[in-house]
Amino acid sequence: MAERKQFKLPDVGEGLTEADIVKWHVHPGDTVEVHQTIVEIETAKAVVELPCPYDGVVAELLVGEGETVDVGVPIISFDVGAPGDEGDGGEAGGGAGGDVPVASEPGMHGSPAPKVVAAAAAGAATTPEPRGTVGPEEPIETAGPAGPAAEQPARQPVLVGYGVKPGATKRRPRKRPSGQPARPAHEPRRAEAATATMATPPTPAAPAAPAAPGRVAVLAKPPVRKLARDLGVDLSELTGSGPQGSITRDDVQAAAAAVTGGATAGAAGEAADAARPAVRPVAPRFTGGEERIPIKSVRKHMAAAMVRSAFTAPHVTEWLQVDVTETMAAVKRLRSLPDFADVKVSPLLLVARALLTAVRRHPLINSTWDDEAQEIVVKRYVNLGIAAATDRGLIVPNVKDAHELSLPELADALQRLTETARAGRAGPADLTGGTITITNVGVFGVDAGTPILTPGEVAILAFGQVRDMPWVHEGEIRVRKVTTLALSFDHRVVDGELGSAVLRDVGAMLEDPLRMLAWT
Repeated sequence: MAERKQFKLPDVGEGLTEADIVKWHVHPGDTVEVHQTIVEIETAKAVVELPCPYDGVVAELLVGEGETVDVGVPIISFDVGAPGDEGDGGEAGGGAGGDVPVASEPGMHGSPAPKVVAAAAAGAATTPEPRGTVGPEEPIETAGPAGPAAEQPARQPVLVGYGVKPGATKRRPRKRPSGQPARPAHEPRRAEAATATMATPPTPAAPAAPAAPGRVAVLAKPPVRKLARDLGVDLSELTGSGPQGSITRDDVQAAAAAVTGGATAGAAGEAADAARPAVRPVAPRFTGGEERIPIKSVRKHMAAAMVRSAFTAPHVTEWLQVDVTETMAAVKRLRSLPDFADVKVSPLLLVARALLTAVRRHPLINSTWDDEAQEIVVKRYVNLGIAAATDRGLIVPNVKDAHELSLPELADALQRLTETARAGRAGPADLTGGTITITNVGVFGVDAGTPILTPGEVAILAFGQVRDMPWVHEGEIRVRKVTTLALSFDHRVVDGELGSAVLRDVGAMLEDPLRMLAWT
């Protein structure tokens, strides 16, 4: 006989209290198995895929896409132990040739997943160890000797932070379309098992259940939704070509192109136009009205962090204009070397190397102010943060132990970091543990700014655009490559002398890159 079980939104290892439901990968009636990805959630730091904790059948999706849910609130229910999911060596779960490990007792399909304790999905970070690296993996516990459950009750594992006290959290009230049924009340807490990040290909899904009356379900990722808003495309009128019918960027762009491609002539053209999705062309000018954008997830977290930083640490910013003609020549030379054939070499690479060298010369610039302990914590390692603007908001992923990398390794790490951030794949481990940050405002065509410190750090370097400017060089006015550097620092830790020394050293190394070799 099938047993109804609920899966509650877990804390994915960062102490977060809520998340947004981005996309469901399953529907009521689908057959699921342990480790199968069932949902994408967006926390304040990253988009995370959650694995299925049971073998069974999806009974009900308790939360819709786009809703914000507190940790510990049920989001989906399963019928486990249903007919067809039992027996030795069955198709579901771990019975498929032993590819998925199961508990020691045979025939446990429909039961919670094996005892694996790990951060949920996509590399969620545990509390950073010293040196800013991700802590060691949690041990995999093996089940005890086989025996009746009544005689040998085993502690069932959970996702990190999973299973809060009943009543500690509750779903945020949201407007519900008329005709949509209310969700069931929360069930008492259960020690439900869950799995680690490994995901096996999902089993063939049953036909999706129809959407609730009054609501049109649209499968599209946040960047695609933003693109649709920018182009004036109504997603509910499109047929997706992606997995499980999800709408892709190509679908949105094709719909927009259909409107702007020009009018057709004759009855055949009118019929074709009638068959196209309804699309609103982008207005060429302001036409009045307002647009309200919900503040959630990454942008909400970023806003809170910036306010906390701005009103906690006393910021001071210093500027320095630098002749980087030799640095630009060095970048061009590096691009021609075999060691850099497969990586992108940009001026940011040498700016990063110069800052790492300056940190070695002035360790206090790579510190944290511990207000509770009344201590300044000097980090003898550098997790170099690179500020990145994404569709989801500003994030600052960091290169772990950047001080130990050779120049080709640093170039490769910076390239992978920026590609991961722009693709929206930066996980919690990438976004925690930073010690000092660079923000490359030059890519936006500006000279400088007053960057706000990343919380927990005492310095951030802004790198402006490189421009041709008249410059006094060797006693004559010449056109040189010039940039502006801006260093913001926490005046509780960094006084004017130290801040000026760091900024001056970085500028000197960019003016003459050979100094990086001399000072390393």
